[in-house]
Amino acid sequence: MRQAFPDADALRTPRSLDDLVLYRMVRAVRAGNGMATRLVEGGFGITRREWGMIATLAQEGEMTSSALAAHLHLDRVRTSRGVRSLVDKKLVLRRQNAQDRREVHVRLSASGEQLFGGLFPRIAGLNTELLEGVSPADLDAFLRCLQHLEQRGEELLARGLVAEKADRRSGGTRHRWPERSR
Repeated sequence: MRQAFPDADALRTPRSLDDLVLYRMVRAVRAGNGMATRLVEGGFGITRREWGMIATLAQEGEMTSSALAAHLHLDRVRTSRGVRSLVDKKLVLRRQNAQDRREVHVRLSASGEQLFGGLFPRIAGLNTELLEGVSPADLDAFLRCLQHLEQRGEELLARGLVAEKADRRSGGTRHRWPERSR
């Protein structure tokens, strides 16, 4: 079933799920992300998260595990697990700082660089196919909108617009739904 597509007024005053900008963005990402996931997992044997780490290290060079986590907007635990998996797959090299053993530096191995060299053109091809038919003017407008949404999201986050914190340990999971006092 095809979802109704909102106009600008509907996005500004949402009345349904289809009118929420974040919902529409997630739908757009999912439309292309499935292909990318199949490509990285089925074709190259890595997860999407691992691909993000490999691509970041290919672009940025050696960095600390903490910097990698910050760059990818991941928590340190997930980053550590991903790095460990990539080290096990011999795609990333890991070294501890001699002065501060808690600080870990990571960089691509030769195998990681080779994987990136083979995978990036395929991912770039998907990107090109997704943008097929979008005029340069529309693409420029889209990029301005994306930049605004990223900046505005960071501002709202810094302001603490949403006071609630995610705490899956206190319930609300698929296993149980706690009663909350209101």
